[in-house]
Amino acid sequence: MPSEVVAAAALMHRFAERTGVGSEGPQRRYLWTDAFAVCNFLGLARATGEPRYLDLALRLVEQVHRTLGSHRADDARRGWIGGLTAEEGARHPTRGGLRIGKKLPERAPSEPSDDALEWDRDGQYFHYLTKWMHALDQATRATGSAVFNTWARELAAAADDAFVYTTASGARRMYWKMSIDLRRPLVPSMGQHDPLDGFVTLAQLEATAAQLPQPTAGPSLRAAAGTLASMIDTRGLATADSLGLGGLLVDAYRVDQLERGGALETGGLRDLLLASALAGLEPYLRTGELERAAERRLAFRELGLAIGLRAVAHMRDAGSADPTGDAIDAELIESLAAHAPVADRIIAFWLGAAHATARTWTEHLDINEVMLATALAPEGFLVLRPVDANGGS
Repeated sequence: MPSEVVAAAALMHRFAERTGVGSEGPQRRYLWTDAFAVCNFLGLARATGEPRYLDLALRLVEQVHRTLGSHRADDARRGWIGGLTAEEGARHPTRGGLRIGKKLPERAPSEPSDDALEWDRDGQYFHYLTKWMHALDQATRATGSAVFNTWARELAAAADDAFVYTTASGARRMYWKMSIDLRRPLVPSMGQHDPLDGFVTLAQLEATAAQLPQPTAGPSLRAAAGTLASMIDTRGLATADSLGLGGLLVDAYRVDQLERGGALETGGLRDLLLASALAGLEPYLRTGELERAAERRLAFRELGLAIGLRAVAHMRDAGSADPTGDAIDAELIESLAAHAPVADRIIAFWLGAAHATARTWTEHLDINEVMLATALAPEGFLVLRPVDANGGS
């Protein structure tokens, strides 16, 4: 077995034991981390042939829905978000959305906004919801069970209804953060890549549903995807943020896979995302962030970039294997592929022992270790495999 898979498995075992997925210990659920973890477990199941990893993935899905689909223990409200009955919540656990899982309760309507404190308050993030939609969709592709795709589509519909709005001038915009019950915005500004990530994710969900032998029970997302596509600022996608750069590259690879599979026509979106990432990558590398001590670095953000650079390698290989597809600009893909050693450097640094006591590592241990596992063995997160017709019902 490849050493990267062995290392990723060790990280995921520690995460499972520490957060109550693979043990009877207290559960510690956080939506972003858990979305990557589900994909990692699905990837390990395929890489190792061991069913225990699929069991962990499905157990984690259930825990997330039960915990983050319900109100907090310190909230006066009880039960499923959205007011679903116990029976309705069990059948449709994502219809009310999913909490982030932050330590502090959400800001009350009467409380003034505090930008610094808001980072630690609960609520719902659109870009976390899309990560969970992707994880659920990967579960359908891995098992053949339509229910995960249905739950993802129901979550997409709920998110579209809550986050997307029309301004007085008729423009369509998105809120960045909503309250737990999705009734009021907590941060009204729009995330730079939220419309892009939403469009690609909804297109993926539709493509998966089309592969299933029977129509899914979930809502159609075509209109919502079209709205999100119209909101993408094609001239404002470049960023010098490491996590944002990784997201652009991952979305580019998802678009590439959907286009090669005949499920999506975007008129050059993939190459636009690659060009935008390249425009931001070189300025980012000049910041010197990767030369700093661990105490001044955030592992999970850097690892997001490493995962994106792994996606570039997959994209390059796919283009070589399938010359009949829509060819990627050769100069563009080679310029990005030349930065592959950056991913190796990031992974090697965070695998090393020197960082282990750094506050920035220990305070974000769950997300750091899970995303390190993704960077080591990214196929479960990155690759959109055809639905496994023999994997489930």
